[in-house]
Amino acid sequence: MFRDLPSYAGAKSSEFWQACVPESWQEVPGLAVIEENRNKNADLAEKQVLSLSFGNVVVKPVEMQRGLVPESYEGYQVLEPGDIVIRPTDLQNDQRSIRVGFVKERGIITSAYIGLRATGDWEPEYAYLYLSVVDSSKRIYGMGSGLRQQLGWADIKRIPCLVPPVEEQAAIVKYLAHANARINNAIAAKRRLISLLEEQQRVRVRTLLMGSAWPLWPLGHLGRIGNGSTPSRSNPAYWDGNTPWLNSSVVNLGVVDSADQFVTAAALTECHLPMVEPGSVLVGITGQGKTRGMSAVLRIRATINQHLAFITPRASRMRAEFLHLALTAGYDELRRISDGNGGTKGALTIADLKAFKVPLPALDEQRQFVMDMSDSAAETVLAVERTTREIELLQEFRTRLVADVVTGQVDVRAVAATLPDAVEGGAWHYRRRLTRA
Repeated sequence: MFRDLPSYAGAKSSEFWQACVPESWQEVPGLAVIEENRNKNADLAEKQVLSLSFGNVVVKPVEMQRGLVPESYEGYQVLEPGDIVIRPTDLQNDQRSIRVGFVKERGIITSAYIGLRATGDWEPEYAYLYLSVVDSSKRIYGMGSGLRQQLGWADIKRIPCLVPPVEEQAAIVKYLAHANARINNAIAAKRRLISLLEEQQRVRVRTLLMGSAWPLWPLGHLGRIGNGSTPSRSNPAYWDGNTPWLNSSVVNLGVVDSADQFVTAAALTECHLPMVEPGSVLVGITGQGKTRGMSAVLRIRATINQHLAFITPRASRMRAEFLHLALTAGYDELRRISDGNGGTKGALTIADLKAFKVPLPALDEQRQFVMDMSDSAAETVLAVERTTREIELLQEFRTRLVADVVTGQVDVRAVAATLPDAVEGGAWHYRRRLTRA
């Protein structure tokens, strides 16, 4: 379904897309096909809270709402299935987030987001896909105003919007739902492979460590342990400085030798950020994903956010590379501890890490153990890197495919006509047949 997709027969130029689009499609300002949501949560009638997370509009778990009193929801907006959400803030500094989401459940969301509803000849699913391409193609970052480029309804209502005939919108939505499901399945299979490779490596290390007679020591006796914080994103005096600042995603790397975000000296002092020395080990301590409990060796001097802890081992007692392997072997136990033995804790504390016990051989034995494990570890790392790159290529392919289909660079009507209406596994769903005349 991806090969030899034809082009449309007739085409016209689109200045906004800097490309030709189908001649039969209209191009109109956003005001003609979308309206701003003005449905406020009067009398606190709606209590289900929604959140925009990685491009998905999801129900916010109750445990994540602590600290909010009922009055906090008075100014929230009520969203209906089929609505679209845009996060309009900080376009200047954050050009990587997915800013557009499609609403599938009724609920409320902060009015700091922009809620939209498709009108006129725009169908909700196609409207969402179109605006998501405006986002993914980075055109959204040329909009907005103010120091940090705040996006507003005044900007959105002027966005040039492509409007295919309604039956073509249906074909586009159906095709992309099936395409997305197929890509999702391929990505899921590769992620399962990565998990298997990583588990095999943990088993190798754990088996060797358990077979040793080395004494166990609490980490608190072997080095300095602490965690960091995140300076206010709204204060430009804290960002774009000279000190590397790391978030929890770095534990996926195994070795950290670079950074892509930097803070200033003012952030270090005023936000009480720790400086973490090279030769430390970083540990993910929060989050629902696999990073909680994972570790990486730090090769640069840096500071960290609140979702990371650092362990700076005493050089006379522990090598960072050995500690990283010991923590890798203890990943399952760290996860168990962070889950609170069946509770909803979902986090490791500094006290947990200080109490966590690891084997402590002599330094020369640590060095030999690291060397013995290096070959198998290198093979695992290469296999994981290769598979991770394959996932990235699939994601890049999806982004390009959606952009090409939604902007009429390829014609998917014939393929869509052969596909069933129902699809499982897509990020969006073709919910109904269009019934307009």
